[in-house]
Amino acid sequence: MRFRTAFPLALLVGGSIGTSLALGGIDPHRDRAGEPVGLMGGGLISEAAAATAARWDIPVVRNDAVEHFVGLFSGRRSEVMADYLKRSGRYEGMIRQKLRKAGMPEDLVYLSMIESGFNPNARSRVNAVGLWQFMAPTARGYGLRVDGYVDERRDPEKSTDAALRYLRDLHDQLGSWYLAAAAYNGGDGRVSRALMAETGRSRGKTEADFWRIRHRLPRETREYVPLMLAAAVVGKEPEKYGLGDVARWMPVETDTVSVPGGMDLGVVAKAAGVSEREVTRLNSHLVRKMTPPGEKPFPVSIPEGHGERFAAEFPALRDEALARAAERRAEEAAEARVREAEERAAEHRAAVRRAAARRTHASASRARHPVAASARARAAANLRATARRRAAIRARAAERAAARRRHHR
Repeated sequence: MRFRTAFPLALLVGGSIGTSLALGGIDPHRDRAGEPVGLMGGGLISEAAAATAARWDIPVVRNDAVEHFVGLFSGRRSEVMADYLKRSGRYEGMIRQKLRKAGMPEDLVYLSMIESGFNPNARSRVNAVGLWQFMAPTARGYGLRVDGYVDERRDPEKSTDAALRYLRDLHDQLGSWYLAAAAYNGGDGRVSRALMAETGRSRGKTEADFWRIRHRLPRETREYVPLMLAAAVVGKEPEKYGLGDVARWMPVETDTVSVPGGMDLGVVAKAAGVSEREVTRLNSHLVRKMTPPGEKPFPVSIPEGHGERFAAEFPALRDEALARAAERRAEEAAEARVREAEERAAEHRAAVRRAAARRTHASASRARHPVAASARARAAANLRATARRRAAIRARAAERAAARRRHHR
């Protein structure tokens, strides 16, 4: 994914990212004890050494860069973190299950937190979209549909599948999950070049390699991994940071129904006996609030337990909706024909007015300039006379030629 400079928490904390480290006297290459980060026993600490009940499946760094963001999330940005924790209840379980099935660290779920705050409709200022903030070309490259009717970057499950494939590819290319996360933000080319400049190789070996090259990365990418780790530190034990009373949203269980192309989601909601807003929210990837027209039936999510009512009610509502749509198309076609006829009539009237204006202008010009008009008339007469003389000469020449031919015979 190309460098976006757009993940939500970076925008929320504004200029504090990167610059706050320098202003606060923080050395991003050393921990609070002054030891270099990136080495086991220094910045990378084990679960036991962390003195925490939280379980981790990626190495954890608790250096000043990470602690700076922990302080933000538990301090003046705690309301933002509370919103993210609240939404995490809806999507975190699904993402962790997919990570587990893929054999990837479950703690990568916090990458989605810092990308979008677990908001499937999030859009950055550079048009990265969804839980994982995919740019459209990258999304299409990983099998997501992005067009005028469907944007699967907004589909939590499909976009998660694509993001995990992308992260797996980055990990295979770069050798560590920290480097993969940095490349997810800043691009694999930037990370590979930084590795080559610092270590002489384009692929890392351990998570410590991120800390070795961190100073060579752009500001946002430099702070991306510390931000993800800080979100994980707070997200795993929110009660330690004053966020233990956040009520998390429950996952929404759904049924999937098959809907013809070009069908408004309001019809689906009416058939299911739920609000249109609820069906729209469950299908935010249908960007026009309708199924794509001119295609085979399209799957639509509705709240669980409403499938039977939908099956009973939808056929009649579908036929009614299709009849109304046919009537609208006929009315629109008739209106289009009327507009076309009116436009042709208007063009004809305009052409008549222009011709009349030209004739009036010519008459007025002759009236204003009678001498010039006479001169033009004489010139025209002279041209006609000259043409007649030339025709007579050609005729006499032809007669003489014919006479010579007869004489020679």
